[in-house]
Amino acid sequence: MVGMLLVSGEVLWAQQTQAASAAPNDSLAAAVHELQEQVKELREAVTEVRGEAAQYRAETAELRRELQVTREQLAGAKQPAAPSPANATPAPTSGLEERVAALEESTQLLNGKVDDQYQSKVESASKYRVRLSGIVLLNAFSNRGKTDNLDFPAWADPPTPLDPNGAFGATLRQSELGLEAFGPRVAGARTSGNLQLDFSGGFPSTFNGANFGIARLRIASMRLDWDHTSIVAGQDSLFLSPNSPTSFATLAIPSLAYAGNLWGWIPQVRVEHRFDLSPDQNITVQGGILDNVVGEMPYTTFDRQPQAGERSGQPAYGARVAWTRNVFGLPLTLGSAGYYSRQDWGFNRHVDGWAGMADWQAPLFSRLTLSGEFYRGRAAGGLGGAIGRSVLFNGDPTVATTQLQPLDSIGGWSQLKFQATSKLELNGAYGIDSPFAQDVRTFSSKQNYFGSLVQNRVVLGNFVYRPRSNLLFSSEYRHLRTNAIDAGYWTADQVSLSMGILF
Repeated sequence: MVGMLLVSGEVLWAQQTQAASAAPNDSLAAAVHELQEQVKELREAVTEVRGEAAQYRAETAELRRELQVTREQLAGAKQPAAPSPANATPAPTSGLEERVAALEESTQLLNGKVDDQYQSKVESASKYRVRLSGIVLLNAFSNRGKTDNLDFPAWADPPTPLDPNGAFGATLRQSELGLEAFGPRVAGARTSGNLQLDFSGGFPSTFNGANFGIARLRIASMRLDWDHTSIVAGQDSLFLSPNSPTSFATLAIPSLAYAGNLWGWIPQVRVEHRFDLSPDQNITVQGGILDNVVGEMPYTTFDRQPQAGERSGQPAYGARVAWTRNVFGLPLTLGSAGYYSRQDWGFNRHVDGWAGMADWQAPLFSRLTLSGEFYRGRAAGGLGGAIGRSVLFNGDPTVATTQLQPLDSIGGWSQLKFQATSKLELNGAYGIDSPFAQDVRTFSSKQNYFGSLVQNRVVLGNFVYRPRSNLLFSSEYRHLRTNAIDAGYWTADQVSLSMGILF
């Protein structure tokens, strides 16, 4: 009996010992497996770099060999030759000299490419390439009249005794910073990501805080690109409204925003497909869903609360079709788009927002291009329509008896661009946005947004000079005219000078 107990005790002790050691062995095996995968990826990367380096060395050696042979032939041709008849023609050497010069130039170019492989690049946590880009932009401006925003105005405000009749200032908060990442192929698609920031997100509450712009997210998107199809997910520009007037005075918002130019950096998922009709002609189809924005200000500065579009429980929907062909070596593009947004303003107040758009880019001559957009919509304030408003209220929106009026609106813009030289371009543009006056007049007293505005017009003219590819100088004149019901209109002007360095 005692022997049986001893044997049973030894068996139980052995089982417990095996169970206790099983967990460390499993974790050790997982760590070893992960390390093996990392070593495998590192070996593949090293093999790829070695292969490229070997290819560059082989090409360099071959060019040097050809250069040496050519030099020997040239030296032999320059040696004194045996006397020849008086009417004999000497052998030409200009062809050999040109070939030597071309080979020397090719060798220098190839050596430069090899040296680029050893330069310091933007470091990435992965083995994939990352590209840094951006612009350092200085804007100096002089305003006459009162505007909604001193450095990049969108409309004119009514003058008051406390406000000066003019102002002068400068800013760099429209400078931008961008990162592009190029990842692996997934299901045959090239993967990439794009991140863009500027410093126009407001002002810190500190001494001279107007000069210390707060960083603001503009674009953060990911792409899958096949030969003719793309999938884009993230916060991106409004694909329904792809054009925008040329202006370096208002990079923080697109030029002519709230004056007929629909825009927005909106979270979205879209699919794009291109149908090639001929080598120089194609049709592009785009469609997707977007965050259902309506143009409201955030309810709080910390916690995010659902707004009218998001309270509907569904996204906004958009689609665009465009036809493109080459004319004068430039793309001629005609497009049309549609947008729908279901909105819930509380207390069973529902609105169907929509917009129809058309856009064009037409080369008139090799140096002259006409571009622009047109829209007609309803409750499209989230896209900048109706001067940024979707609805008007006749009282407190949080009260159940308060009524609302969706705003119908119409607007658009057009620009004429003249490419005087490869370094100098001249631009002139006009934009207008007009909510329907009958909608604005529905209520005698209005609340929400700036309710009395019924029209906003902007005229601009500028030149952009690029002495180098990464350096630009620009000057622009803008005239704003904003109409209000029973209050006439207000005007303002801005003259700006801009200097930018792109990197």
